[in-house]
Amino acid sequence: MTGIICALPEELKEIQQAMEPDGQLIFSGIDFYLGKLGGKEVVCAVCGVGKVFAAICAQTMILKFHPDEILNVGVAGSLSAGLNIADIVIARQLVQHDMDVTALGEPRGKILGSDIQYIPTTESIRDGLFSAIMMLNGEKAFGGSEIRAMQGTIASGDQFISSKGQKQLIAEEFEALACEMEGAAIAQVCFVNKMPFCVLRAISDSADSSAHMDYPHFVALAASNTAKVIKCYMTQI
Repeated sequence: MTGIICALPEELKEIQQAMEPDGQLIFSGIDFYLGKLGGKEVVCAVCGVGKVFAAICAQTMILKFHPDEILNVGVAGSLSAGLNIADIVIARQLVQHDMDVTALGEPRGKILGSDIQYIPTTESIRDGLFSAIMMLNGEKAFGGSEIRAMQGTIASGDQFISSKGQKQLIAEEFEALACEMEGAAIAQVCFVNKMPFCVLRAISDSADSSAHMDYPHFVALAASNTAKVIKCYMTQI
């Protein structure tokens, strides 16, 4: 079984519409939707925005449903000039940009009481997601627009990044391609539970002062791209 966690209903909408439903359960105040996608068993949930909601959802999903892997899917702000709206970032690793114990002589992002600053995603899942994108692009070789994708670091924090200064700081300090508000929390829960996982994000905004410009439209566009990738991925595993 594959677990799929999104922060917003818009991010899960197309994935859920493609599912063969098989029930719904509520744990920890979260609706978990069971069914099949691409012929494979899945459990999906909308966790809500922010690291605490994300961690609650991931831990509950692991304890109640025992998935074989967890995918965190959604949108993110770009930290790279090479990424445009609806482009996709597959996380190689995640870091909490707002975890700050520098006063104790540790680097920003370091999780106190551990040796962890960056949490790596599962290589086989990364490869599978990238393979799905290549397959989709191959199908569009004779028409339609390709899905542009990059792999790299995604930074998470309980902040909606909306200034060029914040964007530059996170991009330079962590060499991050994108920022969002849940992925690194889900990564930490999966790491502790030895759960294979990956984070897939499509760019919905530029993470600066223009981030509010037609944001709902760009979220829908970006979420549509991630849904296509997840649906294709599920047919391959």
